[in-house]
Amino acid sequence: MLDVLIIGSGGAGLTAALAAKEKGASVLVVGKTYPTNSQTSMAQGGINAALGNVGEDHTDFHIADTLRSAHGLCNEDMVRKMCTDAPKTIAWLESIGVPFSRLDNGKSDVQTIAQRQMGGASAKRACYAQDYTGLKILHTLYDTCLKNGIEFLDEHYLLNLIVENGVATGVTTLDIRTGEVIQINAKSLIVATGGYGGLYHGYTTNAYGSTGDGIAAVLRAGGAVSDMEFVQFHPTALKGSSILISESARGEGGYLVNTKGERFIDELEPRDVVARAIFEQFQNGQEVFLDVRHLGEEKLMELLPQEVELCKLHEHVDPATQLIPIKPVAHYSMGGIDVNDKLEVTDIQGCFAVGECSNAKVHGANRLGGNSLLEITAFGKLAGENATQHAFNITPHETNVQQLTQDKGYLAHLYAKNHTINFYEKRSELGKLFYEKVGIVRDNAGLTEAMKALHHIELLHQHMGLADKSPTNNTNLIDFLEFSNVLQLASTIISAALQRDESRGAHFKLGFETMDDEKFKIHILSRINRES
Repeated sequence: MLDVLIIGSGGAGLTAALAAKEKGASVLVVGKTYPTNSQTSMAQGGINAALGNVGEDHTDFHIADTLRSAHGLCNEDMVRKMCTDAPKTIAWLESIGVPFSRLDNGKSDVQTIAQRQMGGASAKRACYAQDYTGLKILHTLYDTCLKNGIEFLDEHYLLNLIVENGVATGVTTLDIRTGEVIQINAKSLIVATGGYGGLYHGYTTNAYGSTGDGIAAVLRAGGAVSDMEFVQFHPTALKGSSILISESARGEGGYLVNTKGERFIDELEPRDVVARAIFEQFQNGQEVFLDVRHLGEEKLMELLPQEVELCKLHEHVDPATQLIPIKPVAHYSMGGIDVNDKLEVTDIQGCFAVGECSNAKVHGANRLGGNSLLEITAFGKLAGENATQHAFNITPHETNVQQLTQDKGYLAHLYAKNHTINFYEKRSELGKLFYEKVGIVRDNAGLTEAMKALHHIELLHQHMGLADKSPTNNTNLIDFLEFSNVLQLASTIISAALQRDESRGAHFKLGFETMDDEKFKIHILSRINRES
C-alpha cells in the first residue's frame, strides 16, 4: 500500500512530497490541475526570513511582527517554530536552485539574497525573485520532485476522504479526462488543496478554482475547521479585473493616493488596516490609486516587471507614467482545517493538512505579508515528515469501497437529473453577496441578511445541475462540484462571523470595534451539524 498520498500539487504539497520521499516513503501527489497552475505561482512579493542582509533584523523581530499581525489569535509555539526555521528554509530553497534576486555585497550564499520590506514588518525581511517569487519557488520545487522520481496524478479532482473508525485510509477522485471515479488507498494522507478565496467570485485575487475542496472534504469526513471568519483582503488589486498588484510595489516605495492626490495611510501598515483605509475612501466618494511613477521606468522593470505588464494588459495604464486604479479584494483565508502541532487533522488520525487549507494557528486574525510562502515550505516539510512517521508506525488494513460506490452513484445522479437554475449565475451572486456583506467591514444585520440569502441559494441548489452531459473533460461538472463545496463552507464563515462580536484583524464588525481578549481570544471551531 502507498505510504503517503498528497492531495494538492502546489508549494505545500510539493515540499511535503520531497520531505516524505527523503524519509524513504512511497509518495503520490494528486492534483486537479498541473503543479505549475497552483495558487503558489501567484504569490509575488517575497518569502520572509530574518537574514539581516539589508539592515538589522532578528528572528525575535520576525516572531513579534507575526504575533502582532495575528492579534493574539495564534499558537506562539507554532509561530516561533516557523520563524526560527525560516533561515534554513531559505538556505534549502537556494540549495535546490530557487533564483532569488541578489545583492552585490561581496558575500556568499544566502547572505547575498536581496530582501524588501512588506506591510506589517519591522525590517526588510522578504527574500524575493523580482516579483515572481512564488512562481520561481513552485517551478523549482516541481523540477526537484521530478528529479527525485516522485509520481504525479494530474487532472484528478478530490471527491471525498475515506475514513474508517476515525482513521484516514484513502480518497476517492474523479479522473477529469476520462470521467472515471477511482479510489486510492494510503497509510497517510496530506491535504494541501489551498484556500477558499474563490468563494468571493469576481472579487478575489485567487484563481476561480480556489474553492476549498479539501476543507469541505475534511468537514464531510468528520474533521473540524476553525477561524473561518478570518479572510484577508489585499489592499491593491486592479480595479477592473481584481488581479493582484503585489505588496512589493508598496514595499519598494509606492504610494496610495485618492482622487485628490492625497496620501491617506502609511502604505506599510498591516493589510487589514490599509484595506479598511481604502474602503473608507470609497465610502467618502473617493477613488484610490497606486502611484509608482516616482520610482522610474528603469527601477520598475528591474524589480516589478510583472506588475508593469499586468497594469498595461488589464487596466491599459503604464505605471511609469500613470496612476494605477485599485480596490481591495479577498486574497487569503486564515481559517481552514483545524490541526494540531503535528499538522494532523482534528478528529481524523493519519490525515494531515498544510498550507492555506490548514489552520496551523500561525496567521491568526491577519496574515503577515511574506509568511504564506514561508508556511508552505517550512510546514510542508513538517507535514511530510510526520505523515511518513505515521505511515511507518501503523499496520494497514483493508479499505472498503462504500465511499467509492456512493460517489459513483452521486455523479450518475448528476448526469441524469434535469436542471432549471443556472448555477453560474448563483456563483456570481454568492461572490457579490459575500464581498458586500461578509467583506472588509461587517455588521450583524448584514451578516444575518447574508445567511438568509445563502439559505435561499442552498434551497435552489437541488434544482441546479449540468448542462454538459459529456463524461470526459467535463469542466461544467468540475465547476458544479466546486460551487457545491463553497456553498458548504459559506455557512461556516457567516456563523463564525456572527459569533465573534468584536473586531480583530481581518474581521472588523461595526458596533464591536474593539478586541475583547477575555471572551474572544479563542478559535471558533465548526463541524458538520455541530459548532462550538
